[in-house]
Formats: sequence, structure tokens, C-alpha cells
Amino acid sequence: VARAKGLGIDVVITDHHECKDQLPQAVAVVDPHRADGGYPHGNLSGVAVAFKLACALSGDTEQVLENYADMVCLGTVADVIPLVGENRVFVSRGLDSLRHTKRPGLAALMKECGCDPASVNASSIGFMLAPRINAAGRMGQIDLALELFLTDDPQRASEVAKALCNLNRQR
Repeated sequence: VARAKGLGIDVVITDHHECKDQLPQAVAVVDPHRADGGYPHGNLSGVAVAFKLACALSGDTEQVLENYADMVCLGTVADVIPLVGENRVFVSRGLDSLRHTKRPGLAALMKECGCDPASVNASSIGFMLAPRINAAGRMGQIDLALELFLTDDPQRASEVAKALCNLNRQR
């Protein structure tokens, strides 16, 4: 953060872990655990904190949730966060979104690992989808997970899903 600040770059940090006594000198540190914050739900996942920031910036929570409920759901379950309160809402809305995903990468990953979209649930995310996505980072190929989420090409999505499943087996 200090280096970025020295280069004239503003940094906003989102996190969901306990804060240290001294916060980084960022433009903002968005974390439900901030001692000076008073946010009532400290058990948010990292993706939920980023979601909350996106909602605040857009001014339209419902539209952001409509666009990203699947991603917030995946991240919440993958983060092994208790599915209570807001987390339960995020996962419920996200499961509906995943069942009818418009993201070719997620559709391809579900198909590749044998996860039926009609019956996707928190367990199938936690034991089938999330480990394959996490394997990319653990195996030094995070670009594959990013491509899975960003591709609009169903053929490329299938190739990436296969690669993630292979990485997960290697891991």
C-alpha cells in the first residue's frame, strides 16, 4: 500500500479477517471487523465484503446481486463461512443463479465434475466446484480460474474446466 501510495495510486482494501491494531494507510479499509466500524455481521466472506463495496459504489444492491449472486455464493461457501444471516441470503440467491447460470465457465465446470445444475447446493460447491477453482491458485495457475469466470466461449470454458479438474487431481 505504501509503494502504491508513493506512485500516486489510491488503494481500497477489502478483507474479512480480524484487523490488526494498525490499519494500512489505504484510501479505505473495508472490513466488518474494524473496531471503529460497528457492522453487525462479522462473519462475511471475503467476496461478500467486496460485494458490499460494489453495492455501495453502484447504489443498486439488487442489480449487483442479480449480476453476481452466483459468484458471491461460490466465494461464501468456498470460504467456509457459517451460512447464517446475510450469508444464507447470498447463498440462497446464488444457488438459484447457478442453477440457470449464464456463465459458460461455471456451466462447463459443473458439467466436467458431474455437478447437476438443477441440484447444485452448498455441499456440491464445497466438495466439487470450490476445490477445483482453488486448485488453480494452489498450483500456481490462478489465470485458469480467472479465465473460467471471464470467458464467453463455451469451447474454451470446457477446456479450462478440464484443466482445473486435472489440477485438482494433481493437487
